[in-house]
Amino acid sequence: MLQTDINPAAYIDYALLDPSASHEQVDRVCEEADRLGFASVCVYPCNVKRTTERLLKTKVEICTVIGFPSGATTSNVKLYEAMEAVENGATELDVVINFGWLKTGQTNLLHQDIAQICEETGKPVKAILELSLLTDDERELAAEVCMDAGVAFLKTGTGWAGAATVEMVKFLKEISRDKVGIKASGGIRTREQAIALIDAGATRIGTSHAVAIAHTKN
Repeated sequence: MLQTDINPAAYIDYALLDPSASHEQVDRVCEEADRLGFASVCVYPCNVKRTTERLLKTKVEICTVIGFPSGATTSNVKLYEAMEAVENGATELDVVINFGWLKTGQTNLLHQDIAQICEETGKPVKAILELSLLTDDERELAAEVCMDAGVAFLKTGTGWAGAATVEMVKFLKEISRDKVGIKASGGIRTREQAIALIDAGATRIGTSHAVAIAHTKN
């Protein structure tokens, strides 16, 4: 039975990841996040500075995506993107791992890719694993490497390659042994979905449907 007394708003990373998003859309999302008490607003790096300005003196975190959505840019580019985002006010970084390195056994490069961002920025990193593209063995390996690299969260996916599921969240909860947070992202449109994922172990919910979820009654 779901814990219907959960307030999903406090778990939500309100995503505005439309590449064509206008300044007006950014401003609206920031206002809604502050008013409804969401955990963060998640935007592309180009919108971090404006988001920071709009959320100044609020409790809402400023989240951005790094190496999004493929994870296949070079480590130096990812690090620069992350450092610039932090300089512009980002307080959390959702970083896409390099799936090619994972699948070809180059875990040393994968570890270095993530670890240098964790170390150099000093900000919480959510490693985007894109679980729908991985085998169970690859999922476990990716989680272990990223946790060892210092991430604060494991994230189910970008949302571009499939929806987050309760099974994915339970898998990450078991693998992580509560050492890090778990972010579910992709296809989350209803309050019922959000609560089911939180009940399974998600500590953050990434969604562009945040307002509808927050406004839906139990």
